[in-house]
Amino acid sequence: MLKEKRKQSKDEENDSSSRKRRKADLSKLFKCYCSAAMTKPDSSPSTPQGAYDVFLSFRGEDTRKTFTDHLYTALVQAGIHTFRDDDELPRGEEISQHLLEAIQESKISIVVFSKGYASSRWCLDELVEIFKCKYRKTGQIALPIFYDIDPSDVRKQSGSFAEAFVKHEERYEEKVKEWREALEEAGNLSGWNLKDMANGYAFSL
Repeated sequence: MLKEKRKQSKDEENDSSSRKRRKADLSKLFKCYCSAAMTKPDSSPSTPQGAYDVFLSFRGEDTRKTFTDHLYTALVQAGIHTFRDDDELPRGEEISQHLLEAIQESKISIVVFSKGYASSRWCLDELVEIFKCKYRKTGQIALPIFYDIDPSDVRKQSGSFAEAFVKHEERYEEKVKEWREALEEAGNLSGWNLKDMANGYAFSL
């Protein structure tokens, strides 16, 4: 009995140490990535300097009180000027001009994909604007974080994303094509897969 308890305790310690190492490695890589991106020379004279270093796109209902909150705090504490939409009130039918401008004026957009991300048409509109900035306007860097979801679900719109699009096909038929294209593009980008990690309570930069 005592041996079993010791073994269980040892396994728990190893598991905890493994999670901490993964988070530490992720934090170091993320910090280096952001630093390099924010010091990257402008590709053209028309590229804006950027009012923000980072724009966070996320589904508040899924991650506002967990991973995204801790990520935002870590970014701010690291001196990275970060935009996060704190408005939890219901929005109108269209994405606000305020949010569009925040995306356009950011050097990096971090997209936190969660199971409910695709159910929000405003998140999808943000994603479309992010890729417009990435490819046609400012050369903005887009960085996906796959939180509790497989990148293939984002890329192929399967799983919970498929369920969301069943409803979108009925209500927003004119928007669906560009949403799908943006998700496919995002799912093919190099990013971080946090599907097997904890909720991010110990996330630090």
